[in-house]
Amino acid sequence: MKWSSAISTKTVLEEAVSECLEEIMKDIGEDVVDLAVLFVSPHYAEHYEDIPDLVTSRLGECLLIGCSGGGIIGGGIEVEQTPAVSLTVAVLPGVTITPFHLPPDSLPDLDSGPDSWEKLVNITRTEDPQFIILADPMSFPCQNLILGLDFAFAESPKIGGLASGGQQQGQNGLFLGNVVYMSGAVGVALTGNVTVDTVVAQGCRPIGSLMRITESRQNLLVSLDTKSPMDVLRDVFQSLNDRDRNLMRTSLFLGVVMDEMIDDPDQGDFLIRNVMGMDDNTGVLAIGEMLKEGQLVQFHLRDAQTSTEDITAVLNRYAQDNRENDLSGALLFSCLGRGQYLYGTPNHDTEVFKSMLGKVPLGGFFCNGEIGPVSGTTFLHGYTSSFGIFRSKSME
Repeated sequence: MKWSSAISTKTVLEEAVSECLEEIMKDIGEDVVDLAVLFVSPHYAEHYEDIPDLVTSRLGECLLIGCSGGGIIGGGIEVEQTPAVSLTVAVLPGVTITPFHLPPDSLPDLDSGPDSWEKLVNITRTEDPQFIILADPMSFPCQNLILGLDFAFAESPKIGGLASGGQQQGQNGLFLGNVVYMSGAVGVALTGNVTVDTVVAQGCRPIGSLMRITESRQNLLVSLDTKSPMDVLRDVFQSLNDRDRNLMRTSLFLGVVMDEMIDDPDQGDFLIRNVMGMDDNTGVLAIGEMLKEGQLVQFHLRDAQTSTEDITAVLNRYAQDNRENDLSGALLFSCLGRGQYLYGTPNHDTEVFKSMLGKVPLGGFFCNGEIGPVSGTTFLHGYTSSFGIFRSKSME
């Protein structure tokens, strides 16, 4: 297995794609490319239809997948607010690539059996697929797709993101094979000699104590350890320093432990969700997630320093656990709210990735939502950097 990634900021699309291809061919040489992953900024929107031919004219009969992005990642570099094209390619011996395009109204009912979801993506559970998913957030119910795929393919990793760059429906581009779509979702299922490891950095740190939900109604948090959530927050606020008190006013989140078997959660075991509002009369909080009584939760804060510490910790843990594995390539699906907007400097997350994992070819884009697992269940995230890291099964 061999990967290579490149990025270009040339303002003419044909020149940008050509520059990426020239850089990649230096790495790939005579090897036959099987998969090409392309991300493109909206500055080239008038020429999206030209992209498949520009890529395959040089790479031959490889499968192209990609989408538009409000920021582009390639060659381990992040480019925001300016024209950019990234191309990441893979030579995948012993791997079968099964592509799928899903129109906006194509999903089975959520109470459908696993066979319906297998038919949807042209793959079976027994083939042990690994999924890359790209979807248009303005036309496609990606959360329902994730729920269905997790039901039918519980053991399969799923990674990806929601296309960005467009300001209204019909402006985001999705690429699959030689076709450009402006709605729906596209994806590939990889089977055979490939493993996709997932690393999700949600950029938060806990405050206060780990507590158990003792009463909830759908997404409403009614009591924690029999106490009013508002009373709990008052106690937490009093325990914080001035800096964290200011953060709590603007960047407060709830971390939910999704694995019921975990009693002592680590960083990465929490699903981070927004605290959407509070009822001053009852002390009830509205949370951006359906809650269940008995779940362990803890309040969290987010800022640039915390996000740096979080992504460093989760990538370092992955690096330590995979010292014996030969990592071939990676894709990064990062939130539009990260990058320079959060950190004030470019290339933050890609530099942390390099410092932890070395010169693994890395492509990706800044998304309207990021797909990745927490404790074995796949979620659609916000404010997250979600990595898919590719290696051969034969190295396990």
